[in-house]
Amino acid sequence: MKKQDKKMASWQAMKQLLPIIGRYRLLLFISIILAAVSVIFQLYVPIIFGRAIDQIVGPGKVDFPAIGQDLVQILILVIVSAAATWLMGLINNKLTYWTVQDIREKAIRQLQLLPLSYLDQHPSGDIVSRIIADTDQLSDGLLLGFSQLFSGLITIVATLAFMLSQSVEITLLVLVLTPLSFIVARFIASRSYQMFRKQSQTRGEQTSLIEEMVSGVKVVKAFGYEKTASSRFAEINHRLQEYSQQATFYSSLTNPATRFINSLIYALVALAGAFAIMGGRLTVGGLSVLLNYSNQYMKPFNDISSVITELQNAAACAGRVFELINEEPEADPVDLNKADGDLPEVKTGSVVFDHVNFSYQADKPLIRDFNLTAKPGMRVALVGPTGCGKTTTINLLMRFYDVDSGGIYLGGRNIKDMSRHALRKNFGMVLQDTWLEEGTVRDNLAYGKEDATDEEIIAAAKAAHSWCFIRRLPQGLDTPLSADSLSAGQKQLLCITRVMLLDPPMLILDEATSSIDTRTEMLIQAAFDKLMQGRTSFVVAHRLSTVVNADLILVMKDGQIIERDKHADLLARGGFYSQLYRSQFAKLPS
Repeated sequence: MKKQDKKMASWQAMKQLLPIIGRYRLLLFISIILAAVSVIFQLYVPIIFGRAIDQIVGPGKVDFPAIGQDLVQILILVIVSAAATWLMGLINNKLTYWTVQDIREKAIRQLQLLPLSYLDQHPSGDIVSRIIADTDQLSDGLLLGFSQLFSGLITIVATLAFMLSQSVEITLLVLVLTPLSFIVARFIASRSYQMFRKQSQTRGEQTSLIEEMVSGVKVVKAFGYEKTASSRFAEINHRLQEYSQQATFYSSLTNPATRFINSLIYALVALAGAFAIMGGRLTVGGLSVLLNYSNQYMKPFNDISSVITELQNAAACAGRVFELINEEPEADPVDLNKADGDLPEVKTGSVVFDHVNFSYQADKPLIRDFNLTAKPGMRVALVGPTGCGKTTTINLLMRFYDVDSGGIYLGGRNIKDMSRHALRKNFGMVLQDTWLEEGTVRDNLAYGKEDATDEEIIAAAKAAHSWCFIRRLPQGLDTPLSADSLSAGQKQLLCITRVMLLDPPMLILDEATSSIDTRTEMLIQAAFDKLMQGRTSFVVAHRLSTVVNADLILVMKDGQIIERDKHADLLARGGFYSQLYRSQFAKLPS
């Protein structure tokens, strides 16, 4: 599907929004009833005022008792109407925020089910903007819509009914002129939606840039990128300003245009009413009622035109959120409702790659005719120059991506026949890029084993040689972690500890000790050697000193295995591996 085809029109977004709102149909029904009560009571007030005016016939001919009764009725109607409006506001707030809460939950669950390829192709800042900023805009639009749209529509219908009871001819005059407001509102709304959508998209682009610059601020400063970053931000900010101004300009035309039409209708009602009084078909009190209703009748059009502007903005934002929600999930997404205990485990650790082919882009092949048989308990190392496909091979094994052709078998089963969650529960994985959540040290270590005891955590930390710095932290295991509270090496030690604690059937180590000093690396390597005993393990390494004890070393180049054997045999062969190894340990000139 082309990118532009995925952009959701406003009616499509609203169509998808209605079922979510429909879950709270009881609240919606109560809100409409309260809106009707509030509007009808408000609209009945002018009739009583008109009746009171007609009680004033002339000097000395004023029916004060009747006027007093009318004023009491007006007071009661105003109090009841105000109470109904207040309750409607409370209900509309609940209705709006529960709806937005459901949408956010849908979005975040969908985010966990999307393939890695989607996340690779979309900036994280834009995704965050969709879930946070766009849903906030949607919330504002819905709240205004629920608050004013129901009341406005009921006001229009009820006003017409009350006007018909006073004068059929003047009511028909108002109806004939009404389409002018719709035409103006429609003309403006059709143009403002596109601007609001561009505004929302550019806001996401801006959020993405800010997120990148803030998270990579050290790199930005180290390479003197500040001026370029500011220029990029200024360009995006300028576009956002232009789209915002255009959206505001078009939307701001609605109110004055409809007010002009309202004033025109009001003047024509006054003129027609004056002739009706002269002809004896209408009283002065009746004219005051009609003039009041002509204002009341057109006021909702002003409100609805403002609501339409907000709803256009809300629809544009909703469209972006629903584009994320409607993205195609993985072929066999993780069942977020299934307990881990229900997941089948692989009984043997044999791994077979059978004529595997894969490419990120169809016109650029990467992995070609890849074959490998790793027996249970075998330690397999993947080495080679950057970009040769080592990490891609691991991505295929973990089903972050699916193979284009061929098959990968784990314990004799094709991994495509296993759920991703069941597959990944059999692996412990330590990556070169560390990731820690905002939480305590204990939370991060027990990430894959939430029921771990302190004794188990401490034992794993000692095995991973991280306990020596953990115990020196202000609160030990309960120390909260932030982005810069630990060094890169300490973060990596925590990630290694996390895998040690999980004690998985199989291991994947992708440059697992790249940020650790040499002495600690030797200790970690000894711990890994112990951990890998009896476990099928895959080690991706640039530093070849870490793979000399591997049972099988695969030397990769341009997505293919060009050599395979043990360390000593590969060195003796004098091929590509031998050149790589000797280049790392060659003596430097003095």
